[in-house]
Amino acid sequence: MWMLVLLLLPALLRGQTVSGTITDHTTGETLIGATVLDEVSGKGTTTNAHGRYTLTLRGGEKDSVVLRVSYIGYQTQHHRFVLRDDHQLNVRLHPSVMLEEVNVTADRINSPQASQMSAIEVPVEKLKMVPVIFGETDVLKTIQLLPGVQSGTEGMSGMYVRGGGADENLFLLDGVPLYNVNHLGGFFSAFNGDAIKNVTLYKGSFPARFSGRISSVLDITTNNGNDQEWHGGLSVGLISAKVNVEGPIIKERTTLSFSLRRTYGDLLIQPALWIASKSEEIDGLGAGYYFYDLNSKITHKFNDRSRLYFSIYSGDDAAYMSVTEKDNYANVKSSEKIGFSYKWGNFVTALRWNYELTPRLFMNLSASYSRYRQSLGLEGDYNWKDLVTGDSERDEFEMKVNSGIRDFAMRADFDYAPAPEHAIKFGGSATLHHFRPQVNSLREKATGMATIDTTLNDNSIVGGEFNLYAEDDWSVADVLKVNMGVALTGFAVQGEFYPSVQPRLSGRLLLSNSFSLKAGYSYMTQYMHLLTSTNISLPTDLWVPVTAQIDPMNSHQVALGGVYSWKYGIDFSVEGYYKWMNNLLEYRPGSTFLGNSSGWENMVCMGKGWAYGIELMAQRNFGKLTGWVAYTWSRSWRQFDRIGEELNGGKAFPAKYDRVHDISITLQYKHSDRFDCGATWVFSSGNTATLATQQIPAVHNNWSTSLDFVEERNNFRLPSYHRLDVGVNFHKQKRHGIRTWSISVYNLYNRQNPFLVYPRSREAERNGQLYVRNSLVQRSLFPIIPSVTYSYKF
Repeated sequence: MWMLVLLLLPALLRGQTVSGTITDHTTGETLIGATVLDEVSGKGTTTNAHGRYTLTLRGGEKDSVVLRVSYIGYQTQHHRFVLRDDHQLNVRLHPSVMLEEVNVTADRINSPQASQMSAIEVPVEKLKMVPVIFGETDVLKTIQLLPGVQSGTEGMSGMYVRGGGADENLFLLDGVPLYNVNHLGGFFSAFNGDAIKNVTLYKGSFPARFSGRISSVLDITTNNGNDQEWHGGLSVGLISAKVNVEGPIIKERTTLSFSLRRTYGDLLIQPALWIASKSEEIDGLGAGYYFYDLNSKITHKFNDRSRLYFSIYSGDDAAYMSVTEKDNYANVKSSEKIGFSYKWGNFVTALRWNYELTPRLFMNLSASYSRYRQSLGLEGDYNWKDLVTGDSERDEFEMKVNSGIRDFAMRADFDYAPAPEHAIKFGGSATLHHFRPQVNSLREKATGMATIDTTLNDNSIVGGEFNLYAEDDWSVADVLKVNMGVALTGFAVQGEFYPSVQPRLSGRLLLSNSFSLKAGYSYMTQYMHLLTSTNISLPTDLWVPVTAQIDPMNSHQVALGGVYSWKYGIDFSVEGYYKWMNNLLEYRPGSTFLGNSSGWENMVCMGKGWAYGIELMAQRNFGKLTGWVAYTWSRSWRQFDRIGEELNGGKAFPAKYDRVHDISITLQYKHSDRFDCGATWVFSSGNTATLATQQIPAVHNNWSTSLDFVEERNNFRLPSYHRLDVGVNFHKQKRHGIRTWSISVYNLYNRQNPFLVYPRSREAERNGQLYVRNSLVQRSLFPIIPSVTYSYKF
């Protein structure tokens, strides 16, 4: 009721409205988060995810209006006019050639003026300057360098935000969720840096428009395309090649943006496989691995008030191997083929239409389809023939294990600006989920026998998810601003309905123009789980919904912090948070879902968790020297003490990725248009692991043996992790474009970081006596890795 009153009362206020779109002058790309400020009244706003802004000024303000339009990295523009009626003003900003002289007072999402807390925007141009493994630009690798965000093990792209699990993060690509964002089991992410326009991470105090996960939201927007002329680029690195093109199909009306990335390791090893297959025993040999990402978007501008977007994302991984052996003797000819394949990937398509209903009310409608799938296959083919008698036999078999999830969704979002003090968002969505946790199929055909072709364990589940939300970014006074909202969600499955009312509140108290205090609270509910027993993506990872036996996960999070902007463009922030989570899932000891996902509810335990920490960050986003320094002190705990579902004897234990200290220093320096460089140093406390602390003598079948005894879960902490990455870029203007050589070194001082630690027992001799020597063995994954990438932009 209070949200309804909040929405209706401001509509009675009178005033005139200035609205429009802010774009890049050169490309026509919309700018998200650009600032529009009336210097006469001091009222201002920022552009939304579609580059649109609406600024309503009170009716008495009919004298001259001076709008200052600014965006980091662009030249500020001033527009003076008399506002007597609603006014449409579209602005195309010119990129700044003197970044070190730019003076920006934008109401950025993480600035002292903004009401939002626990959120960070990462400039896309900085993503491409952060040195990473194999020189492959990776959004998630960069996000892991921010405070409150932890990576998994060495080289992985998994995210663990403020003590939450990897499946508790909502990844949005142009507003559509992705269920798996990893390539190569987590070494690379599914986001191609060449296709990305904007990246925003929410770690807590979530705005009401986001729902469905309990730990974080990573909101990624892709490029619309250049509306003036065709541009593109080509990049070739150690493991992959990329190409992107964008330009106008109809100038200033219809644009296309297309990006493609593919690894080519499978192609490079083909000559070696061909040579290896040239033997008397082997008739064919095939193996390889590759992944690809394809992003495409068409944007059509009907007029200044109406635009249509159609986007597609497709990304797949494929690993395969096959061996064909031949055996010819006497009058018999035979061959045997064994093949293995593992594929997984996403497909997403969306149609969006946004329209300015009135100068104060902006609408965005969307319909989307997304699919995530995994497939593990094993096949065999045996042929035998007697060349004298003509007798022959042939046996074929094929086994597949498939899992996945498909979504059909519709969504409506509205931005309403009835007065300068209010920026209201409201809307809703409906999603039909089709879960296939695991489907096993078997086909076998043998000479003289009946063909077997059957499907097992096809226990598909259909669920419906619904969401209504309303939020208001309200300037209560010059010094006080709050963002308040509520999300009403529900999930229907197997005859059950799980409703949830999720309040959200954050605000800032501006003590000066450069210093503010912020606080926030949010409640989140999650209606699906990812069942996994490993650290990397495998076919045993199953997306399953809540059921009649399994309740939704939920979390409460409170945070308190402050932001200070220094005169040299450096923002300092500190946040403390406490988060508690309910209905978390863990495997029961010894349980596995491989080959059988039916009755999975009886194979898991439900428990609770809590996490707390302090995050400090100093960052600078413009000028020749940019980057950030981040430090996080945190703890994350789990407890499973429900009757019949106890783990660790019902006592609390640290989560697997409970790390006390995390430090990251990321710096980029642009010396000139021809040279820039970057460096990253990270340090973190070790992850936890479960190791036996002693052995207990036992007798089995009259044989003396010993059993490992584990006193506590996650009772061992691995050694600390640290490394230094550096990279340099050399640019040169050519006749038709810019050539760039990028040279980077991952793990510069060759730190042997722990990837795996396990116990080992060996017999040893001392003074003529044999004894068992126990030790811990550490395995590392990545040594020092140099890489070179060539790219050309035209």
